[in-house]
Amino acid sequence: MTGNYSEDQIIHLEFDDNQGFDCGIMGIFDVEGQDYIALEALDGSEDVYLYGYKPVGDDFELLDIDEETFEKVAAEFESLMDEPL
Repeated sequence: MTGNYSEDQIIHLEFDDNQGFDCGIMGIFDVEGQDYIALEALDGSEDVYLYGYKPVGDDFELLDIDEETFEKVAAEFESLMDEPL
């Protein structure tokens, strides 16, 4: 699921400590009727960030995921990554 990202597929994440970096959008997927988004850090690491995804007009909002839900979302993401192309 990695690859080249067009400008509209790159978002900038910024954390509470004012550190930020760009991420490529790997994809949006559904878990139990809720949409989630997988973001790949473009800083040379292999970090992937998972957030809730909520469309807002022509844009979207990233939503934090609680720990219990995160486990389900991470398991589904890993399952999707294991599927053959």
